[in-house]
Amino acid sequence: MEKDTYIALGSNLGDRELNLLRAVAEIGKLPSCKVTALSPFYETSPVGPTNQPPFINAVLRLATLLVPHDLLTRLQYIESAIFSRKRTIHWGARTIDLDLLLYGNEVINAEDLTVPHPRMTERRFVLQPLSDIAPDLIHPVLGKRMVELLETLRSEETVVKI
Repeated sequence: MEKDTYIALGSNLGDRELNLLRAVAEIGKLPSCKVTALSPFYETSPVGPTNQPPFINAVLRLATLLVPHDLLTRLQYIESAIFSRKRTIHWGARTIDLDLLLYGNEVINAEDLTVPHPRMTERRFVLQPLSDIAPDLIHPVLGKRMVELLETLRSEETVVKI
């Protein structure tokens, strides 16, 4: 059965906007997948190590028949094989970051995958673009709409639509 999933995209190395557009294209080529919405792009301040360039972030909605772990594996393949991402510094600079935020209404707590993404409600750079494309989407654990989570978020992040 097809599921609506939400994926966060981020880049702060190289041509950041082009990196996001290339990632959207690669995700759209996955088997049994169709990109059905893409948020505006936002320039955002880094979270974690702040001595790095600002990010460009977005969120896309993907209709897929892939199971969650298969989708995660394919997203990680795009990061490493297509964008040559190396995970050396936690929350460090990167050409692309792809995070599986939501997979339908499912709650997954596996060793290698947690859905909903455990920090999505703490990040304006996730909630703002997610609210742009799915403001009334309900968080499957918290029972609140994305736009409500965004309105109540207390964060020092800078998030500017570009």
